Amino acid sequence: MEYSNRENVSLIEKTKEHAELIAALVAGLFILLAWRLDTSGQITASVLLYVIAFCVGGFAKAKEGIKETIVEKKLNVELLMVLAAIGSAAIGYWTEGAILIFIFAVSGALETYAMNKSHREISALMNLQPEEAWLVRGGFEPMKVAVSTLKIGDHLLIKPGERVPADGIIFKGQSSIDEAAISGESLPVVKREGDEVFAGTVNLNGAITMEMTKPNSETLFQKIITLVQTAQSEKSPSQQFIEKFEGTYVKFVLLAVALMMFLPHFLLGWDWTTTFYRAMVLLVVASPCALVASIMPATLAAISNGAKNGILFKGGLHLENLSVLKALAVDKTGTLTQGKPVVTDFIVRDGLEKKQTIALLAGVEAQSNHPLAQAITMYAKAEGITHFPQANIEDIPGWGMKGFVDGTEYLVGKPDFVGEDEANSFANGAASTLAAEGKTVIFIRDHTGIIALAALKDTVRDEAKHAIALLKELHIDVVMLTGDNEKTAKVIAKEAGVTEYVAECLPETKVTEMKRLLGHYNHVGMVGDGINDAPALATATTGIAMGEGTDVALETADVVLMKSDLSKIAYAIRLSRKMQRIVKQNIVFSIGVITLLIASNFLQVVDLPLGVIGHEGSTILVILNSLRMLNKNI
Repeated sequence: MEYSNRENVSLIEKTKEHAELIAALVAGLFILLAWRLDTSGQITASVLLYVIAFCVGGFAKAKEGIKETIVEKKLNVELLMVLAAIGSAAIGYWTEGAILIFIFAVSGALETYAMNKSHREISALMNLQPEEAWLVRGGFEPMKVAVSTLKIGDHLLIKPGERVPADGIIFKGQSSIDEAAISGESLPVVKREGDEVFAGTVNLNGAITMEMTKPNSETLFQKIITLVQTAQSEKSPSQQFIEKFEGTYVKFVLLAVALMMFLPHFLLGWDWTTTFYRAMVLLVVASPCALVASIMPATLAAISNGAKNGILFKGGLHLENLSVLKALAVDKTGTLTQGKPVVTDFIVRDGLEKKQTIALLAGVEAQSNHPLAQAITMYAKAEGITHFPQANIEDIPGWGMKGFVDGTEYLVGKPDFVGEDEANSFANGAASTLAAEGKTVIFIRDHTGIIALAALKDTVRDEAKHAIALLKELHIDVVMLTGDNEKTAKVIAKEAGVTEYVAECLPETKVTEMKRLLGHYNHVGMVGDGINDAPALATATTGIAMGEGTDVALETADVVLMKSDLSKIAYAIRLSRKMQRIVKQNIVFSIGVITLLIASNFLQVVDLPLGVIGHEGSTILVILNSLRMLNKNI
């Protein structure tokens, strides 16, 4: 019974969604019947059916046009179409008027379809949110409850194949999670104890238990949906201009039609029927339907396309701005680079065993939370070393560490802490070569002298190099902004392939540099993590936040990349440029058709049926052209 009700609801929703198209088709059927009656001489019956076709096909648009005119006091194209159809019928052109209503209804249904198609991408996301979850309490069996009843701190069991019902942290089990709904990334991500999981993602193979950390209204998934819905309702500057232009243009058309109804009769000697007929044709062909539909469907489709690929635009304005970017400023740490140092070189004194020395250094560093110390510990584990010597340590702030292992004292730190002359001459002066490569070098020594050095570096992401190459193909200069020293910045910049770099940048310095770049390029984007880079993100033409879908990223920039993948920026720019090309094609085509039809009407070349087909056909073609923005191949 429940399944049957759900099926009925779905059928009702589909009927509502296609109501305009159904009305248009019914009107078309009445027109066909009326035309048959008209040709057989049954005039009264045919007129009656034409009137029914007018009412059925034109009701939705007439209601929309009249409501907007009365309530918002704005003239619109719907009003022009209604007046043109009534005028055609008034001079006996019932068939032409009815066909006008029919094609106008079909184009309106197609425009609604285009809008719904874009919105459906978001509705599909909303349907991914589970309504029920397995709640775990103590040693009791998990029980199925409504997601709306869950609260922060609840323990939830997610079985293989189920969707994660809320944002939280895994505290038991591990599994592969499909996060395509969040990041647009098709490859699953392995999640273990302590890792964060997001509502709407799919648990693929292992059973996991998680602790809920956010209420349903604040999940990352819900924020994504809200952001995209807001973006789709926000109109771009181009769309705002077209809508303002529409009201003025409609007034001009009505004035021109009013003059057309009288002047040709007195100036050109046309009879009254021809004069009024040509005025009605002008009312049809001069209507800016195609022009009005040139921007919004394309913009909505582009926003939906971006959302499916893990790119969130916070409005049509930012989508338009991306198309004119000439340069992109990029934060180094965590954007171009991994954001954490790794050991790249480890050199030991002749005669010492490398693994034992690594274990010794890791034993001293394992008790520190410093990023360099953690990198050395991770390096030791990667080398297969699982047991470190126990060390008693003393932290020397700003210098390094002093450790005691089996009664022997070891110093770990910078050259001037362990002995600068000896450090610089160790391993034939390897430290200076490594430092020139942008690496941080630390030493370990005992009472006999330097026993080893470790070189560490924040490595450039492989995908960052690829992304910068893609951006250069789009003729966009990439400028790296970093707080690192000149030597390190130069090495990272060369490795990443950026156009220019600025070293030793503080957050306020980045704003100054951004203003300098804006003065040179006019349109500059900024990519950052949404925290330290917030001032520069706000200064840029378009701020782009990268942060693996963090809350901070969602709240900061104009464009959000749900996965920290710079190549998505190139995709977003191509998407924006394609949208601008389609919008320009639509505008030029629609204006060209209107101009041609108006000129043809004055020359009495085009009749009302052809005018209707030319006008409404151009609107349909514009909408179909806009739907190309939903194509994944940008």
